[in-house]
Amino acid sequence: MSSIPRDRKYTATHEWVQVEDNVATVGITDYAQRQLGDLTFVELPEPGTEIAAADELAVIESVKAASDIYAPVGGEVVEANTTLLDAPEAVNTDPYGDGWLFRIRMRDPAEAAGLLDADAYEELAPEDEEE
Repeated sequence: MSSIPRDRKYTATHEWVQVEDNVATVGITDYAQRQLGDLTFVELPEPGTEIAAADELAVIESVKAASDIYAPVGGEVVEANTTLLDAPEAVNTDPYGDGWLFRIRMRDPAEAAGLLDADAYEELAPEDEEE
């Protein structure tokens, strides 16, 4: 049984996107946070930042590595999850909930439709693999 939420889209670089009213909430997948290990630092984009799909938009660091986070869709950053600045571990404990990273008001909602669905993402990153 998959623990990959079915109500969002995914990227090959392990970001997830949940769209509501033309605003995309973005985070990293459970698979990604497990690969990184315990997060120690999150650098988030400033609201008002204009970005294109695939632009580097944030950085997360763990005890193992630093990883760039890419914008899955283009538009304007409207919110960043600033609670992560003091508590980056929320990405580890709740990657699909409180561990979201930023929100983008999309320029072209069709971009989200072109992302991977849960089944396609699961083929890239099986959630049930043992570490």
